[in-house]
Amino acid sequence: MSIRRAATTVGAISLGLVALTACDKPTPLATVTVGTKSVTAEAVDKCYANGKKLPSTIFQACLSAEPKHHITVGLGDTVRVGVEPKIAKKGWLLASGTQLLTPEPLTNKTYWTLDSSTLFTQQDPTTGQTTQVDSVTLNIVESADTTGAETYGVWKIKLIKSK
Repeated sequence: MSIRRAATTVGAISLGLVALTACDKPTPLATVTVGTKSVTAEAVDKCYANGKKLPSTIFQACLSAEPKHHITVGLGDTVRVGVEPKIAKKGWLLASGTQLLTPEPLTNKTYWTLDSSTLFTQQDPTTGQTTQVDSVTLNIVESADTTGAETYGVWKIKLIKSK
């Protein structure tokens, strides 16, 4: 083998290794199913630190991020939410925007169901009046508590009420 060929081979291998190290690892997945349709999402960009705790400033930014995925939901449909066992082990929460839908972390549970009729009804915290909304952002939060202090990842899926 000539020196030129050997140098080319070494260069190609080095470039391949550099390209592989630059790739992000895929995050665990969260899935929302309504009827026969499902949507699966990875964590929001920069909102999963490979099992490490997210700083509170990043967590707040993650809650404000726009969801990349959506699914249409009919009034009265059952919304099924599933997470990978890796998420379930630490615990996870469901929130409509920032309003918790689960009273405590769902630990060691990979599946949860919600009634869509409650998802599209939002209450004004000041007046107590309820209003119907056309869409909500479902936040799936890997967290060991309900305070946000022990947060490890955020997945977002927009639920759109069917007409």
